[in-house]
Amino acid sequence: MSVLNTTLKPFKATAFKDGKFVDITDADVKGKWAVFFFYPADFTFVCPTELEDLADIYPTLQKMGVEVYSVSTDTHFCHKAWHDTSPAIGKINYYMVGDQNHVLSNNFEVLREGVGLADRGTFVLDPQGEIQLLEITPEGVGRNAAELLRKIKALQYWVSHPGEVCPAKWEEGAETLAPSLDLVGKI
Repeated sequence: MSVLNTTLKPFKATAFKDGKFVDITDADVKGKWAVFFFYPADFTFVCPTELEDLADIYPTLQKMGVEVYSVSTDTHFCHKAWHDTSPAIGKINYYMVGDQNHVLSNNFEVLREGVGLADRGTFVLDPQGEIQLLEITPEGVGRNAAELLRKIKALQYWVSHPGEVCPAKWEEGAETLAPSLDLVGKI
């Protein structure tokens, strides 16, 4: 079953952010755009490249009103240790959420059965807590933060401009489409 267009389920977790452990819940997420960025485990190979890439665009996302929650089934203590020892992970200023009880991984349907690790899942939620975008990639394929940024810009544009849609490869400032009978079969 797809979680697209479903609402964020209740959760409570502890995250590492800005040198501190902080408790977060679903109530803290609602009211702003959010990215939940699941990855298999700390101290791995592809994961730090993705998380560093995301850290590089985090200031831009913040300016757009988007908060980021990276999530693995490791504990918040493990996230801190990784943050303190890895130059790539040391760049992270967004939430690093511990999901050792698998509540979030199960809620987003990315927990690998019998393995205890999350798949590489990216979810973008609107301010109402509804999942507007999701992407799942295999363990050996890293994600591209620039493409995620493009998709979030398109989502925010689409939500704020009823009657318009963003075509393939749409970039901010490019033309959009207004679906109509006149367009059917002409594109």
